[in-house]
Amino acid sequence: MSPALLDLLLRSIVETLEMVGVSALISVIVGLPLALVLVATDDGGIWPQPVLNRVLGGVVNAVRSVPFIILLVALIPLTRLIVGTSIGTAAAIVPLSIAATPYYARIAEVSLREVGRGLIEAARAMGASRVTIVRHVLIPEALPGLVSGFTVTLVTLIGSSAIAGAVGAGGLGDLAIRYGYQRFETGVMAAVVAVLIVLVCGVQWGGDRLARLLDRRG
Repeated sequence: MSPALLDLLLRSIVETLEMVGVSALISVIVGLPLALVLVATDDGGIWPQPVLNRVLGGVVNAVRSVPFIILLVALIPLTRLIVGTSIGTAAAIVPLSIAATPYYARIAEVSLREVGRGLIEAARAMGASRVTIVRHVLIPEALPGLVSGFTVTLVTLIGSSAIAGAVGAGGLGDLAIRYGYQRFETGVMAAVVAVLIVLVCGVQWGGDRLARLLDRRG
């Protein structure tokens, strides 16, 4: 691989890490509270609100049901409104975040539902408020599962960021298409695949270790 292509590869790695990192952060900041609301407002939750639960659940399911490549194109007007352009790394963060947020919310919801009802009822019996139950019971007890879910979300985002490269988002996907596919640079394609494998394996390994550590401490 020539020095110029190597420089492009390194730049694409940075762009992919930027897209995935920012989108993952947004998915947690928005997705975890969304999951908490879905769990709290369900029947038997700490704040039963059936109508709100159904509406939020419907929105989450609707977004999750749209394939990412279609969502990417459908959100072009919104992306332009937010960042002023529909191409580039910054533009890709918008659809990536919107796709990842409900995805992580559902995964986090499953982990939160696995918290023992006995713990929640004991906290309520001692007079704990809803906020206290969320902060000191639900989140700490579900933390290993929340970390594992975040790991799965990160892996999914890495794959989605490569798809975003097909429409000029930059990153490894864009490099693989423009040079590996269109210019028949087999070495570039092989390098991109190798880097993606390393990224996914590294994220999965780190997430699994952290989840196991948190589980033992719990």
